[in-house]
Amino acid sequence: MLEDLMLQLESYYDSLVVLIPKLVIGAVLVTIFLFALRYLRRRVVKFAGLKADDQLLVGFIDNIFRTVNISLGVLLFLYVIGQAGLASSVLGAATLSSVVIGFAFKDIAENFLAGVIMAFNRPFRLGDTIMTGSVEGSIIEMSLRDTHVKTFDGKDVFVPNGQIIKNPLYNYTIDGFIRGNFTIGVDYDSDIEQTRKIILEVVENVPGVLNDTKPPRTHVKNLNTSTVDIEVHYWINTLNKKYSGLEIKSLAQSRVIMALKEYNIGMPANIVEIKNYESSPLKAAQY
Repeated sequence: MLEDLMLQLESYYDSLVVLIPKLVIGAVLVTIFLFALRYLRRRVVKFAGLKADDQLLVGFIDNIFRTVNISLGVLLFLYVIGQAGLASSVLGAATLSSVVIGFAFKDIAENFLAGVIMAFNRPFRLGDTIMTGSVEGSIIEMSLRDTHVKTFDGKDVFVPNGQIIKNPLYNYTIDGFIRGNFTIGVDYDSDIEQTRKIILEVVENVPGVLNDTKPPRTHVKNLNTSTVDIEVHYWINTLNKKYSGLEIKSLAQSRVIMALKEYNIGMPANIVEIKNYESSPLKAAQY
């Protein structure tokens, strides 16, 4: 029994002695190989960073390179030490495992694939204002699993990439322009065309409102019981961080109200008509 054990240990020792040089050579070759791949990865990422407008795509390429480099390093090491069969088994096991894991973690796999798709077909950039589902805010960061959105009330929402792929995505700032609008009601006795001109003159001079390629517009929207509703449309440049969309709208509305008051254009409240079907007149109560 003891002799068999000693023979087995001697066999392990002999195998180890034969394997040590291969391990050293494998470690050296893999180290050189990984350094070369890291140099190549940095060069590719640097070049992509200079050429690409979307830095999210650059980060995705960097992560893919890291994963591929490590996988290649492990496979090379196994081949160098004479474990080609083990390397093939690892590849086969990885393929089978990916299928099993894909079924077990369907949602995670779905989000990952959605992240890959959006990395190459980018529907937004960092800083863009978007709305998907009930989430509305600015893009902060994107990973292969989810997208980090900062809402306007300061909340941090991590939206699964699969949700963005499957649902409509509204990007308010992808081309740098967004239209604002508001409605104001004026008296039926008002000169409507003159009122529209006054409103346009005011809105055109509001800081942040575009006047050249996308000038403001007005039109009669509704004929209500007591007012004629005039809707105002204007455009702002979302890439100009000097002006806030909410502040522009607030300033435009307040200046329009002041201008209409100066021209004595009435802005009545709702009119309620009361009919009396009795023979005796109604008496108004005094308080």
